[in-house]
Amino acid sequence: MIKKIIDMVYPRRCPICGGIITPKSEKVCPLCKEQLNYIKEPRCKKCSKPLINEVQEYCYDCENKRFHFVRGYALWVYDNHMRKSIASFKYHNKREYADFYIEELLKGYSEEILKIAPDALIPVPVHKSRQNLRGYNQAEIIAKGIGKKLSIPILDKTLIRVKKTLPQKGLNDKERLDNLSHAFRFLDQEQMDKNLELDKVILVDDIYTTGSTIEACTNILLENNVKEVYFICICIGKGF
Repeated sequence: MIKKIIDMVYPRRCPICGGIITPKSEKVCPLCKEQLNYIKEPRCKKCSKPLINEVQEYCYDCENKRFHFVRGYALWVYDNHMRKSIASFKYHNKREYADFYIEELLKGYSEEILKIAPDALIPVPVHKSRQNLRGYNQAEIIAKGIGKKLSIPILDKTLIRVKKTLPQKGLNDKERLDNLSHAFRFLDQEQMDKNLELDKVILVDDIYTTGSTIEACTNILLENNVKEVYFICICIGKGF
């Protein structure tokens, strides 16, 4: 009853257009969903970026850089629709948009996640000052939604961001790496069950562009005896 009243006063908004969703049972406007650019084959076999050429196996970045994660998965191309949606999710307290993202990630990648059989999901951390300003870490919300559905532990304090980095947008590759240098720290499993060994983990984030952030997190985890690191994200940039 309370939920029905809340839905009447605060009807669910579409994570794409921001309008009131019809029918109410959906998490996105059907027409808006049709506009989304889901990642399909051909895609990079390393990071999941969509490729133009079917003969290609890897995107430009994965061919020319040595990434240390095993493989990554992404749901949508980071185009204008998703850029607007993710910005609202991250910066304008539209946490309810996560319901749609999580549902679609599970539809697309539940089997792959279960095949990996990760010991834990680790959300890519934001700096404490940014989390305090927003009130949440968007990656943590996504990780908890996936973890709850698939019964996978979430380690949201094992990896922390100790350096307030500049926004990665607009930086070249070297500047991105410098920006992320010493940005993360591993907290030696302070929060987790001491019997849980981290052989395989999946990093969870909202957007993957050049891979600099995922690579920085991966390297910290590998340095602390994690054997295999994967990632999953909502959106990814295009491959070339």
